[in-house]
Amino acid sequence: MTAMKWAVTTLDNETAGEIELNEAVFGQPLRKDILARVVEWQLARRRNGTAFTKSQSQVSGSGKKIYRQKGTGRARHGARRANIFRGGGVAHGPKPRDHSFSLPKKVRRLGLKVALSAKASEGKLIVLDQAVADSPKTKALQQRLKGLGVSGALVVGGDELDENFSLAARNMKDVDILPQSGANVHDILRHDQLVLTTDAVQALEARLT
Repeated sequence: MTAMKWAVTTLDNETAGEIELNEAVFGQPLRKDILARVVEWQLARRRNGTAFTKSQSQVSGSGKKIYRQKGTGRARHGARRANIFRGGGVAHGPKPRDHSFSLPKKVRRLGLKVALSAKASEGKLIVLDQAVADSPKTKALQQRLKGLGVSGALVVGGDELDENFSLAARNMKDVDILPQSGANVHDILRHDQLVLTTDAVQALEARLT
């Protein structure tokens, strides 16, 4: 197992030593095909699948023939509930369904490794000693993150998140925070930067190796 050294910093942008990142997790080559598969799988699972339209048999109204078959000079029609009439049923409309599909666990794990590695290779990975705030004030946290050069970032903490940090971060439109168990490919890719605590690094390496 090889490792690469990465600088650890504090929220006040002070040096807090170094950490060794497992290359099996943070040194994967870029695989856009794997990322695309995992993101598609995630978004499919998030779809509600509750779209519903009524067919001709389900709309309200009489089924009586609207006028006689012949002799009117008009097209032949049956009930007013036909799909070609306003207020009629919908032909082949959507019905509730499950959009999710299965994806092998090894592909999902590889996708997360590739996403983490992509941020590291782009120099957009920041490792914090801890994500702890003194108060739940958004402005105070925003200033500390600005001094750290963090904007448009996903912050991943350990198993338990600091309550003050979470409360302060939730009002920041360009910063999201997740526990390490919630780290996922889609959220990592849609943020410009990735901020991991040392606890998150250790937990992710244990989870992915």
